[in-house]
Amino acid sequence: MSLDKDVEAAVRRLRKQRNIGLSAAVNELARAGLAASTERKRFVQRSVAMGAGIDVSNVAETLELLEGPGHR
Repeated sequence: MSLDKDVEAAVRRLRKQRNIGLSAAVNELARAGLAASTERKRFVQRSVAMGAGIDVSNVAETLELLEGPGHR
């Protein structure tokens, strides 16, 4: 397994602080990362009323409204 420089530095710091082995430090950091990623804020789509809209369910009627009666 190869570690990025920032992860390697975190492992070294943890090993020095707690006087633990390499595997224990990597496992502890991995568990901390897993625990942090489970807390997610629920996504809520926000909408804003923009006034009167155009009903596009009838394409021909919509084109006539937007481009005028001679659009064909």
